[in-house]
Amino acid sequence: MTTFFRSDADLDFPDSDGKPMADNTEQFRWIVLIKENLEILFANEPNVFVAGDLLWFPVKSRLISPVAPDAMVVFGRPKGRRGSYKQWQEDNIAPQVVWEILSPSNNANEMERKLEFYQTYGVEEYYQYDPDRYELKGWRRLGEQLLPIAQIDGWTSPLLGIRFAVGNHELVIYRPDGRQFLSSVELEQRAEQERQRAEQAEQQLQDMQALLQQYRDRFGELDR
Repeated sequence: MTTFFRSDADLDFPDSDGKPMADNTEQFRWIVLIKENLEILFANEPNVFVAGDLLWFPVKSRLISPVAPDAMVVFGRPKGRRGSYKQWQEDNIAPQVVWEILSPSNNANEMERKLEFYQTYGVEEYYQYDPDRYELKGWRRLGEQLLPIAQIDGWTSPLLGIRFAVGNHELVIYRPDGRQFLSSVELEQRAEQERQRAEQAEQQLQDMQALLQQYRDRFGELDR
């Protein structure tokens, strides 16, 4: 695990902007769902850093205000604790994929500024989801610009390998292996179901072995 220690030179770059992570439970649910499932997806990749609501300082200048994407993925940087993402401490590697989950307090001007920020500072893929309208938008870098993804339903992220489906009035995200992004409760329920199926299969095997032994006891060994 990599830990970055605060130095006097970094005091002008705080680790918090004083804003809440989310405005409501639905926005928070989606932020956690996406961030945690991305963590699971790259759990075995030591040089893929995933974070949620972490201030990103792209340059060492007080003139450039940071942003805190609701979720971000950085390829080429180690996992570990950070108070904020100061790019000059990270081999100058910018987050390649960022997410924003909208709430009623967001406005068009704010989101336009964020899009411009992500375009300026090197984001490769940007996804924006409005859970109230079930509306997903995406942008992908082409040269110096982030251009809209025309057909987002069924789109597969080139960098993440995840696929989006928006046809049933709510966003569904699938991992590269086809499994769906699930909440922690759903993951626990799924694990419990799998445990029960495994126990049932083991019990069926034991029952079959017991019946076979009864047959052997009564009739002898089976002919081969």
